Amino acid sequence: MYREDHDTTGPGARTSGPGAQASASAPAPAASAGPAEPSLAHLLVGLQLTDSAFPSGFYTLSHSLEGFAQARAVDSETLPALLESLLVHGVGPADATALALAHRATREGRPETVALVDEHLFATKLGQEMRRAATRTGRQLLDLAAEVYGRPEIAAYHARVVRREVPGTQAVAAGITYAATGVPVRQAVVCDLFAFCASFAGAALRLRLTDHRRAQVMLHAVAPAIERTVEAALRRELADVGATAFASDIMSGRHERAEARLFAS
Repeated sequence: MYREDHDTTGPGARTSGPGAQASASAPAPAASAGPAEPSLAHLLVGLQLTDSAFPSGFYTLSHSLEGFAQARAVDSETLPALLESLLVHGVGPADATALALAHRATREGRPETVALVDEHLFATKLGQEMRRAATRTGRQLLDLAAEVYGRPEIAAYHARVVRREVPGTQAVAAGITYAATGVPVRQAVVCDLFAFCASFAGAALRLRLTDHRRAQVMLHAVAPAIERTVEAALRRELADVGATAFASDIMSGRHERAEARLFAS
């Protein structure tokens, strides 16, 4: 998947003869990235899109955490378990899966399939708050990414969002952006899931549920769950898109009608 095999032991390799000694004494060439490693250009795109300084609006979201905090249903001890639960049962089956499907469809030049994934993901978000958060951040991402990366696929889909032909959810917008910039699908899903986890940790800091050191410990500890979630998302089909984090939906609904809110979701 997006890799090349390099054969350095084939019949063309010189192991004897007049030039063998000179070749052996010559300095070895600089090691190049192995076939499984992403290119630096793709890595830099991923780092830029997951950076909290990238103004997609992710920093305004708590991903239902503020609702849990208002209900006193989470504390510093249970925070890591809540993050993993939302990752495995919420974001993974829904947003990460939709991202992977949108990425593949974009790479294959199937914009109508991208739109179908977008509409399906939007329909699975039960609360108005979650739907609004997904489309607001998605639209912002497409708008900025079209300018930053200059790719026609991004600009074309953003235009459809502006015309209200498609919802423009954040996960689908990310899938389009990563695909248009050549970032492999597995790396794209990893980046977006880490961005979610980092945004969750940032919200926990602002809600005083953790401190900076424990937040970093939590982010490192959730890495195996991210890996499992990525592999599961890459295997799913469109019919599988949808979260089963019902407590999160309930907390989001309560948060939507709360008198005071720090976050948009």
